[in-house]
Amino acid sequence: MADDSQNSTTPSTSERIADYKARFHEAVVESNALAQEKQHSKGKKTARERIDELLDLGSFVELDEFVRHRTSAFGMDQKRPYGDAVVTGLGTIHGRQVAVFSQDFTVFGGSLGEVAGDKIIKIMDFALETKVPIIGILDSGGARIQEGVIALGKYGEIFKRNTKASGVIPQISIVCGPAAGGAVYSPALTDFVIMVDKTSQMFVTGPDVIKAVTGEDVGMEELGGALTHNKVSGVAHYLAQDEDDAFNYARVLLSYLPDNFSAEGPQYAAETDLEITDRDRRMNEIIPDSASVPYDVTTIIEGIVDPGSFLEVQPLFAPNIVIGFGRVEGRSVGIIASQPNQMAGTLNIDAGEKAARFVRFLDAFGIPIITLVDVPGYLPGTDQEWTGVIRRGAKLLYAYAEASVPLITVITRKAYGGAYIVMGSKQLGADLNFAWPTAEIAVMGGQGAVNILYRNDLKKAEEAGEDVNAVRARLASEYTYNVASPFLAAERGEIDGVIEPAATRSVIVKGLRALRNKTPRTPEGKHGNIPL
Repeated sequence: MADDSQNSTTPSTSERIADYKARFHEAVVESNALAQEKQHSKGKKTARERIDELLDLGSFVELDEFVRHRTSAFGMDQKRPYGDAVVTGLGTIHGRQVAVFSQDFTVFGGSLGEVAGDKIIKIMDFALETKVPIIGILDSGGARIQEGVIALGKYGEIFKRNTKASGVIPQISIVCGPAAGGAVYSPALTDFVIMVDKTSQMFVTGPDVIKAVTGEDVGMEELGGALTHNKVSGVAHYLAQDEDDAFNYARVLLSYLPDNFSAEGPQYAAETDLEITDRDRRMNEIIPDSASVPYDVTTIIEGIVDPGSFLEVQPLFAPNIVIGFGRVEGRSVGIIASQPNQMAGTLNIDAGEKAARFVRFLDAFGIPIITLVDVPGYLPGTDQEWTGVIRRGAKLLYAYAEASVPLITVITRKAYGGAYIVMGSKQLGADLNFAWPTAEIAVMGGQGAVNILYRNDLKKAEEAGEDVNAVRARLASEYTYNVASPFLAAERGEIDGVIEPAATRSVIVKGLRALRNKTPRTPEGKHGNIPL
C-alpha cells in the first residue's frame, strides 16, 4: 500500500496551520496590520513582541491561539480574529517557569469579553495549579461594551483568582497602555505594578466623565499617568522609561522571588567575609555628628547587602521610607529603612502603608526582613490626624506583629515614641535587635523632654539671668546620655546588643544563618482583622 505521507499533494502540518490562519477575512487582516502600525507609531510593542521581550528567547508556548469570540448581535460576527484580544501562554525567565498573558490592543482595543476573559482565567488557573508566578501585560480599553454583563462577569472571575493567588504565587502587572474602569482592579490586587512613562494610564473614571459630573478639567496623564501613580497615589511600584525598561525591571524583580509561598527562594553564589573589611569600616563615618543633619540611608543598605544587589521598590512614593530587595550571601532579603534625608525620616500615613504592604508580601513568601531605624516620630498635623493616621498607621504595627519570617532590626540613630515600636521593635516580635552607639531610644528627643521635665528649672534659670539655651542644651544632653542611651536599652534587655557600625554586615550575616530554620507560627482562627 502506498504511503500517503509521501504524497506531495498532501499539505504538511505547517501548511495546514498556515491555511487555518489564512481564513481571516481580508478586511480583518488589513485592519490588524494598520492597528499594529499604529501601535508601533506610539512607541508601543504588540502583544507577542512584548512576550518575546519579557521571556527567555524561544521559551514561549502559546495557549488558545485559535479561539475566537462568540457571535454577537452588534455587528462583530464578521470580525472574529483568532486569539481574540489577549495572548496567553507559558515560558521561562532566567530558566524559571512563569505563566503570562498579554492584552492585544490591535484587536478590539484589547477589550475584555467572554473569550478573552476565559483565556486569562485559564492561564491564571494553570499558574495556581502549578504554583508558578504569573505576569500580566495590560493594554486594554476595558470591558467590551457589546458583551455587556458577560464582560463584567469575567472581570469578577479574574479578581477572584487574583485574590486566591495572593500570597500563594507572585503576581506582577506590567501596564503598557490604558487600563480603565474595572480593569484597574486586577493589577491593584497583584503584588507589583510596573507602569511605562507617558504610555500607560490607570483610572476608574476617565477625564470626560469627571468633567461631566464634577466640572473638574484634568488630563489623562495628570489623572492616571505613570508618574501620578508612582509618585502621588502609590498604586505603582516602578516608573519605567520605556517598555524595554519595564520588562527588564520585571525580570530582575523576579530574580529575588520564589516560585511560590512554599518554595525556596533563588540563591546565587556569593563570597562572604565575616571579618570586618575596609568597606565595612566606611559605615563608621555615615552618621553625622549633629543629630539634625540628614544622610542617605541607601549608603547603609548598600554596605549590608551583597555588592550591587539592592533593588528599590516604589522609590518615588513616600520617599521618607525606603523599601526594596537585596541579597545577603546570595539569598534574598527585604529591606525597610527610615530615610533621614526625606522629611527627616518621620513616619506618615503613606510611608506606613507602603512599608506595611511590603512587610506582608515578604512574610507571605518567606523572605527575611532587615529593618533600619532612624525615626524621630510620626508626622504631626491635622491633615494626618483627620485622614486616619491612628487607623492607617496601625497597619505597619499589625504587619510586623503578624510576621513570622526572620526579623532583624538595627537602630542607627533616632528611635522615638510610637514610631520606635512600629518599626520592627523587639516587643513586636523581631528576632534580633541591635543598635549603633549613635542610637537614641526614648519616648521623645532630648529637647522635647527637657521642655516638659525641666520646665521649672528653665524658668528659674531665666529668672536668675542664666543662658537658658545653654542650660537647655546641658539638660538635653544629660537626658540623652542617661535615658535615651542604647546601652540602657541593652542593659534592660530591650535590645540584644550595641554594635559598632562596621560590624553590622557581619552581625546580620550571622543572624540570618542562625534564623534560617526558624519555624513560622501557626495562627489561631481564620485570619486577623488588619485595620484597613
